[in-house]
Amino acid sequence: MRKRTAYAWGVAIISFVVLMIVTPTIPQSQEYHDFADQREFFGIPNTLNVVSNFPFLVIGIIGLVFCYYKNYFKLSLQGELWGWTCFFIGVAAVGVGSSYYHLDPNDARLVWDRLPMTIAFTSIMAIFIIERIDEQKGMLSIIPLLLAGVISILYWRFFDDLRPYALVQFVPCIVIPLMAILLPPMYTHSTYWLWAAGFYLLAKVEEAMDKVIYKWTHHIVSGHTLKHLCAAMVPVFLTLMLAKRTIQTDRISLLKTWKVSWTKVKENGSRVESCTYTYTSVQPEESH
Repeated sequence: MRKRTAYAWGVAIISFVVLMIVTPTIPQSQEYHDFADQREFFGIPNTLNVVSNFPFLVIGIIGLVFCYYKNYFKLSLQGELWGWTCFFIGVAAVGVGSSYYHLDPNDARLVWDRLPMTIAFTSIMAIFIIERIDEQKGMLSIIPLLLAGVISILYWRFFDDLRPYALVQFVPCIVIPLMAILLPPMYTHSTYWLWAAGFYLLAKVEEAMDKVIYKWTHHIVSGHTLKHLCAAMVPVFLTLMLAKRTIQTDRISLLKTWKVSWTKVKENGSRVESCTYTYTSVQPEESH
């Protein structure tokens, strides 16, 4: 088992090194800071892009409280508690850091926007390892994954290269939905992971269409503001999942569950057809 773990880490490190060698650097474009909605209300610059981060702070604090208040989330493993604690700290910090950045968008402030997000992303990866692969490995991965996120931010800031940060952000977006579908869960309500992933994907689309959406809405709301609100739905769904879920007695992956459900639907459909045919072929009895 240890050899397999070392092999996996070795493959990951080698793949990262090769990727850094064969791909060009990705500098931070200064156009990124030029958001569509730059209106000021109540003396707050870029008001809507600032205040739309408030939900992150609220849900982050709520999640942290429920992690420790009478074990409301019923976290059964120590590693889970550490992982979810880091996640909700990251979410709450996004509310503060992103607001700080949007008051005066520039590279120096962008660090405090991205750093909390990397904490949240890497914490989720560790949580998945704990719940779906191995608790011990997941606990041991929390610190290395958090450090990888921090290093990706520092690397971008000092070398103006976004490649490590892009990996930290987008690899979980691909791996987590796949793991949610393919690996047997410890708890129920696994579909909430897919809802969260869907809202994050929608948020990235809205971010890319910032100015287009601002134009479509006749300068009412921008894509970046909507991106904040959609991205905040990710911790909302994960908090609901934690509140609703129970221990999964039969650990079956979502993919297998869907296959079984589809098979039952097909079988039920066949039985309906068979019953209908049998019914129509019966001759009515004569009345006495």
